[in-house]
Amino acid sequence: MHKELLEDIGEKELIRRLAEFMPKNQVSDDCAFVKCKNKNLLVNTDALVENVHFNDDSISAFDIGWKAVASNISDLISSGCNKIIGINIGLVIPPKTDWIWIKSLYTGINRALEHFGGVILGGDCSMGKERIISMTAIGTQGKIKLRRNACKPKEIILTTGIHGLSKLGLMIKSKNVFDNNIFLTKNLINKSLQQFCQPKLNPKFLKKILNARPNKSVKTIGCTDSSDGLFQALLDLSIESNCRAIIDYTKIPKHKDWPQGNKWDEYYFFGGEDYELVFSLPRKWAKNLLCADKTITEIGFFLEGKASVEFKNCNNENLLKNKSFSHF
Repeated sequence: MHKELLEDIGEKELIRRLAEFMPKNQVSDDCAFVKCKNKNLLVNTDALVENVHFNDDSISAFDIGWKAVASNISDLISSGCNKIIGINIGLVIPPKTDWIWIKSLYTGINRALEHFGGVILGGDCSMGKERIISMTAIGTQGKIKLRRNACKPKEIILTTGIHGLSKLGLMIKSKNVFDNNIFLTKNLINKSLQQFCQPKLNPKFLKKILNARPNKSVKTIGCTDSSDGLFQALLDLSIESNCRAIIDYTKIPKHKDWPQGNKWDEYYFFGGEDYELVFSLPRKWAKNLLCADKTITEIGFFLEGKASVEFKNCNNENLLKNKSFSHF
């Protein structure tokens, strides 16, 4: 009998199969929505695994702690969280781990919580061959639900910030050798290292969305974050909302010193871990938001049709042949 291995079926198919054991639409978003009597909750779990997500050569324990918090809270924000309650931590550590490493890890966790909100609620520790930090973050659902399946045809696609920086930061930390014709400015290097080591989030995003809302009857909009890369974020929105995403390559916001070329397009669209938000709004709502916040950029629109991501005004024919990050 043929065995189906995880490396063959892939992460997305694994999640689809696991969804059969859960209530409907439970895995449509990274966050779980828990309806409560007083305040509805958002719950999210992410795990960082040694030699998959981090190693001592590329990132410090302090920065691992910060990133573990950021990756969880980013998912809460992209679901419409208005208050971070706190986190639970599951820690798997080899017995010969230096206490200073763990102390630095938790210092980074607390520093990030001071920045984003919330406290350490508790957790569990266990012995293992590799270091694993599994974190569950809990927050309260705001007035508007942000969900991947809420995008609609004719809505404008927007994104916060710029993408690709964390990927470049990882490459710099990993001492990648770049082509001789590539020049990285000091500003680009510093921005990339900062985004890789201590990514910034958008905690005030929900408030901005509410302030720009022309129609208070709308309670749900389409949104996700770019933790797995900009392309994967667009594809997730397209699949869950069953719409065609049309992206104007010329409108994509890039760092002013970002190099040109097909390889750099790949780093930009498929790099991941930038934790920017990708979302859609009706045109009037989008216009209000764009006028109020210049860090948000219109990059395309949705149309009716089979779920897909299509680029216009793009000369890179191989762009869509790349693959997003998969854990398997």
